[in-house]
Amino acid sequence: MPAPLDEGGRPRRRVVVSLFWRTFFLLALLLVGSVIAWTQTLLEMELEPRAVQTAKQIASVVNLSRAAVMHADPIARVSLFKTMKDEEHLTIRLREPKDVYQPLEPTYLNGHVLEMMKSRLGPDTVLASSVNQVEGLWVGFSIDKDRYWLQTDRNRFEQPTGRTWTIWLLTAIVLSLAGAAGIARLINRPLKDLSQAASRVREGDFAATALDEGVSTQEIRAVNIGFNSMTRKLAQIEQDRTVMLAGISHDLRTPLARLRLEAEMSVPDPQAREAMAGDIAQLDAIIGKFLDYARPGGVRLVPVSLNDAIETCLEPLRKRRDVEFKVALQDGLIAQADPVELQRALGNLLENALRYGKSEDLDLARIDISARYRDDKVMLRLRDHGPGVPPDQLKQLTTPFFRGESARTAANSTGLGLAIVEQIMARMGGSFDLSNANSGGLCANIVLQRAHGNSPT
Repeated sequence: MPAPLDEGGRPRRRVVVSLFWRTFFLLALLLVGSVIAWTQTLLEMELEPRAVQTAKQIASVVNLSRAAVMHADPIARVSLFKTMKDEEHLTIRLREPKDVYQPLEPTYLNGHVLEMMKSRLGPDTVLASSVNQVEGLWVGFSIDKDRYWLQTDRNRFEQPTGRTWTIWLLTAIVLSLAGAAGIARLINRPLKDLSQAASRVREGDFAATALDEGVSTQEIRAVNIGFNSMTRKLAQIEQDRTVMLAGISHDLRTPLARLRLEAEMSVPDPQAREAMAGDIAQLDAIIGKFLDYARPGGVRLVPVSLNDAIETCLEPLRKRRDVEFKVALQDGLIAQADPVELQRALGNLLENALRYGKSEDLDLARIDISARYRDDKVMLRLRDHGPGVPPDQLKQLTTPFFRGESARTAANSTGLGLAIVEQIMARMGGSFDLSNANSGGLCANIVLQRAHGNSPT
């Protein structure tokens, strides 16, 4: 399915999220949502008992105060009111018509408390948060025809549960997030192990790809067993291929050597003898390519002077009249590589440029070689000035045994040279790609790891 396009006709950039974070976010969303829902449910369930308890406490205080007022004579009431204020922090005074009061906030809890207070103290009961701009919990009640205000501290009746609920809610959310991270990691670890093992198989490392076949999860155990079985079969196929190619190449070289010796001794015509020797040398070179391609992986990387390696490869070619080199190398280039493998890769690239990089008007191969540091990488570029390669064939040039149009008629072309270069670069932790130059010709681009702190080999 093609990617969606933006207004300019370009593919939209998709946000890529790892499986771990996607699982974590989904689990976290589910758990946190559940915690908030349960917290809200418990708060709602707690409101009614709190309202009943608060109403009972306030009603008890008002009833006791009203009883004391009703049974005290007018002279004793002054002393009673003073004692209640000093001892219980309760203030009782007459309610005047000119009093200005602010009703309690119309919350669910306050409304429930007011309804219960009216049922216990009478329908004319009033609850206020301030009277004449004096803050507190004010309760308006009646004794016969007289109306009174009772003032007290509202904190005596409100339970400080808000902070407690907040602490519990935050604790539950933190535990939920930690649990989501643990579950996401537990779910995604087998997939991560499988992905890493598949990457190692892709790089040709079959020995270090065994997955745990004793895990408790049945489905994961079945996947691990199947993957290990597939890896063992691939390793066996790779080993058989290597042995077969090496065996065929080795067995062919012995009769070729005898054939060359017999040709040199039995053919009297120098030109015919030289032609036969050339054909035999060509066959020997093709067999050498097969041996190189069948060579097993595993290299030992050491600091290598790229300047010296390139000069060593160019030295035997500088005497040839059909090639011209233009070299631009940064001084002191040190790469992390295998010296022998690096020489083989450079040799294959130069051989490919010499064979297919000649100009159409001149029988001359002009080859440009440049290299420099870029951060912790060593960038190497080798370019010829030949006809180049059709764009649709660029990616196929590193496919084993693929030969481009210009190489199809060449009897000594095996289609392995560039495949061997790509194989060598992968083993050394580098990269290799091909491109066409803007002004014509094929460019081979190599990226190697930069070596630090050691003397080159």
